[in-house]
Amino acid sequence: MADRTAADFIAFAVQAGVLRFGEFKTKAGRLSPYFFNAGLFDDGAKLDRLAQAYVERLLPHAADFDLVFGPAYKGITLAAALAMQLARAGHNKPYAYNRKEAKDHGEGGMLVGAPLQGRRVLIVDDVISAGTSVRESIAMIRAAGGEPVAVAIALDRQEMGRAGDQDLTESAVQQVQREQGLAVHAIATLADLLDFVQHDPAARQHAGAVQAYRARYGVAA
Repeated sequence: MADRTAADFIAFAVQAGVLRFGEFKTKAGRLSPYFFNAGLFDDGAKLDRLAQAYVERLLPHAADFDLVFGPAYKGITLAAALAMQLARAGHNKPYAYNRKEAKDHGEGGMLVGAPLQGRRVLIVDDVISAGTSVRESIAMIRAAGGEPVAVAIALDRQEMGRAGDQDLTESAVQQVQREQGLAVHAIATLADLLDFVQHDPAARQHAGAVQAYRARYGVAA
């Protein structure tokens, strides 16, 4: 049975032009039959709907974290929007984010927002590609006295990671889960995307390409 939160999110992402089908070259040099560009959640209504989807996925876990952290740059907007939607859902939580460069005036430092000291921290980002942003966030959070406990992402690609020119047996998400011991909550996954294209009349023409890509590069859930 399809995951309703995932199915609704994918339909919304397609309608908003954030998720497109065709042939796209990934950072790993693969030709992907879909492209997810979270930068196109570029107006208030789209961002609000995206944050609602995060909250739908996170509500069962709301008691597990105390603060929302957004890695620069996309994560900054995501953390703010998510914090607002969580508050509307009855879970008012502080949020913080980082700068790319430290300031030596004003509040100074690399971090902006609520203090992380002694708090269990949820990291929110759009995707985990190589895991670099998550690892950097973990280091900053721990240096500030917080404890990372989970990551929320919009889409889990569920595909093999890369090391140099070699395919790995794990995805970047699985690496983060194994190496860092963090839960990863995705609004939708590649499996959800495949289910969508197999059943949506307008997208069904792409089902074969998505299925072939998953067969070639996919990892076990």
